[in-house]
This record gives sequence, structure tokens and C-alpha cells, in this order.
Amino acid sequence: MSFLAWLWIPLTIFAAAAQTVRNTAQRRLVDDLGALGATLVRFVYGMPFLALWLVGVLQMGGFPLPALGLEFAAWIVVAALGQMTGTALLLRAMAERSFAIGLVYSKCEVIQVAVFSMVFLGEPVSIWTGVAIVLATLGVVLLSPRAGLAAAPKRWADPAALFGLASGTGFAISIVGYRGAALALDVPSPFLGAAETLFWSQLTQMLLLGIWLAFRTPKVLLGILREWRLSFFAGLAGASASVANVTALALEPASHVRTLILVEVLFTYAVSLRIFREAISRREVGGIILVILGVGVIVATSR
Repeated sequence: MSFLAWLWIPLTIFAAAAQTVRNTAQRRLVDDLGALGATLVRFVYGMPFLALWLVGVLQMGGFPLPALGLEFAAWIVVAALGQMTGTALLLRAMAERSFAIGLVYSKCEVIQVAVFSMVFLGEPVSIWTGVAIVLATLGVVLLSPRAGLAAAPKRWADPAALFGLASGTGFAISIVGYRGAALALDVPSPFLGAAETLFWSQLTQMLLLGIWLAFRTPKVLLGILREWRLSFFAGLAGASASVANVTALALEPASHVRTLILVEVLFTYAVSLRIFREAISRREVGGIILVILGVGVIVATSR
């Protein structure tokens, strides 16, 4: 197995850890800035790092600036809108219930990623990938709030569940958009493809959401400047996660990357225990084990 063939695995695990740090910081900003303000933070403060990363990749690789076509632009818009929507809904889900549970609901995205990738990118789902997705998704279901079977419909229809599931759809659309953009760019290096894709998508997100908030709630923009220390931390963690995640997507099918990144659930539960002091039940431990099994199958059967 060549270096690039397995590089997506450590990149994805790093992205999961960085996302946990970013979500923790953003979750703390929601009370002061609201869901949209906390969402904008990652774009505003992450943009300088992504610009430096793009310049660094161009300089170190000696690459010319790639031509940007209409197909690339279309995928960028899809990725940008999907990620903005997914992030805002995830933060609402966390605010409705708990830090860990909000993220768990959103992780049902893995099935949607597989379906969207198959339909829009023509990437088939192997039997082993299907097994991994089923195991991991069952684990996610077990990680949902504890309740009796009769209460299941109500549990999955409460605000936290609806926001979480909707955020998963937004993230699934964005993931397919990111991979589609990287493939449409057709550059010799996956690092250049990821850097170029991230720069333009995050710039689009920052402008769209920034203009919206400037007209609707301009005081939020002042709050983002006031909370610059934690916002800077969230932006750096978000930019690092995005670079690792999108580079992995340039190397490996989206369904594999998004199944492996479910290790974020493990990191999130550790944060939930240590920082937010939220208890974990035996049922949730069983869910974590199933997620680990699903992730293990993906790693063991990847090319």
C-alpha cells in the first residue's frame, strides 16, 4: 500500500479530533453569539489559516494557480451552503439537548453520504462498506437518548433530534460537494485540490453569512470581535479539521471517510464527560462499541 493510499486514515482521525475541539469552542460561543454567530466564527477566523495553507502548498509544490471552471464553482456553492446549514443546525441541536447527543444525531449523515455519493458522484458502495455503515449507524442509534420503545417516535421527533438529523443532511451534502469540487479541479496533487477547494468554499461561506448577519443582527458581528480569543481558537481548530478532512476526501471515497470520522463520537463523549460533566449510560457504551466496530471494518477493508 503506497503512502497516499493510506494517508486518508490519519488525516481523517486528526480531522475528527480537531472537529471535537472546534465544536467545544463553538458550543461555548452559542449563548453569546447565537447559532449563526458561532457558525460565522469558524469561517472568519479560519480564513487566514486557509489562505496561508493555499499559498504554502502552491509555493512548496511549485504549482501554478489551477483554472477554475463552472463545475468547480457549482460544487463549491453546494459545499458552502451545506456546511453552513449543517453547522448552524448542529449547534442548535447541542443547545436543545447536550453536547454529545446533539452531535450523535448529526452522525446519521454517514448513510446519506453513501447515498448522495452513489447518486451524484457515481461512487459504488461495497458490501463491506455497507456493513461498516450499518454497524456504525446502529451504534449512533443506541447513543440516542435513553427511552422505552413506545417513546421512540417522540424521541426522534423532539427538537434536538430534528435539528441533529437535519444537520446531518446538510453535512452530507457539503461532503459530496467538497469531493465533487476536488475532483472537478483536476490538479496533480490532492493537497492542492483540497487547499483550493477549502479557500473558495470558506470565502463563500464567510461572505454569505457575514452579509446576512450584517443586515439582520449587526450586533453579532461586534460580538464576534469581542470574543476574539475563543473565536480564534475555534477558527484555527476548524481550519485544521477542514484541511485534513477535505484532503482525505480528495484521496478516498466520501463514504469511507465519513464512516471513519465517526471516531469523533468517541472524542466527543470524552469531552462530554470531562468538560460538560454529562453522564454516559451502559446503552451508550454499547453504541460506542458498535461505532468502533464499524470504523474498524472500514479501515481493515479499505484499499
